[in-house]
Amino acid sequence: MLPRTGWTQRFVCSGRTGDCRQGARLGALGYRHSVCGREVPTVAKRERRFDVAKTGDARIGFVGFPSVGKSTLLSNLAGVYSEVAAYEFTTLTTVPGVIRYKGAKIQLLDLPGIIEGAKDGKGRGRQVIAVARTCNLILIVLDVLKPLGHKKIIENELEGFGIRLNSKPPNIGFKKKDKGGINLTATCPQSELDAETVKSILAEYKIHNADVTLRSDATADDLIDVVEGNRVYIPCIYVLNKIDQISIEELDIIYKVPHCVPISAHHRWNFDDLLEKIWDYLKLVRIYTKPKGQLPDYTSPVVLPYSRTTVEDFCMKIHKNLIKEFKYALVWGLSVKHNPQKVGKDHTLEDEDVIQIVKK
Repeated sequence: MLPRTGWTQRFVCSGRTGDCRQGARLGALGYRHSVCGREVPTVAKRERRFDVAKTGDARIGFVGFPSVGKSTLLSNLAGVYSEVAAYEFTTLTTVPGVIRYKGAKIQLLDLPGIIEGAKDGKGRGRQVIAVARTCNLILIVLDVLKPLGHKKIIENELEGFGIRLNSKPPNIGFKKKDKGGINLTATCPQSELDAETVKSILAEYKIHNADVTLRSDATADDLIDVVEGNRVYIPCIYVLNKIDQISIEELDIIYKVPHCVPISAHHRWNFDDLLEKIWDYLKLVRIYTKPKGQLPDYTSPVVLPYSRTTVEDFCMKIHKNLIKEFKYALVWGLSVKHNPQKVGKDHTLEDEDVIQIVKK
């Protein structure tokens, strides 16, 4: 087996927690450069037409350099696992497809290849990344023979457009006020931020009165993200294509790299693992319906995002008027102690629950 000190270790270390984050960590004199450099570009109205109408239960964007195999991946995924569907969209530069997997309808977008400087408009990069911001999951497709340089460039371009990959929003409370100065509260020890540092960052935004609560060990970057408020936090899978050109030993190492799936788009190798990982990262919740006096319908689940899985969310997904007529629901599954159990609209559902709505 190849030593871990090879390209795979550098691949892991070249992510967002490395250079692109360290470069923005600020000393007492360096805030203005970082604040100005992290501004998210505004996409002009005419550029928004680049997008494709959202459809299905989730949207996945394929991001990568030209000629890394994104189009082949889309074609073979859709051809093997999808239903045939025709799409009308305003531009041919974003190519959509759709797959059905575990009952969910998932939209795939093959975005044009990214080049360095995309966030500044090169190669229609601003439009490409603007579409990526609307996705529920990003697949960064890389050539397994040269992943390091491409990975770092793509991460920097997405970072510069306000996209945070595989990270959660900082646990920081921030509220502007009319007077009273900067009030800083930390509920745990801080290794980087103190009162003076926080005041210096906020002063760059001309904020002189605010309450700031640090609930975790936060960085200057974290505080800037919260203050700007226009960041999106999107899960990401690194798809290392063309594994037919590497050794078994190298392939074994790739399998140990976090957030990575090795594939061959041309030969359709390892698509099952890729689809399973996509499902895990999307965290979709399937709810089956049961009409009164009938068996549950296990063929067409109502699919909800993991952040909105209450009975009320379920009703709104079907029709907004259903919640107005709602009396209670009967639920079978992991979310209840008894089968069935009578629940209200605030009850949280779990994957593959069965529900019957009782109207007033």
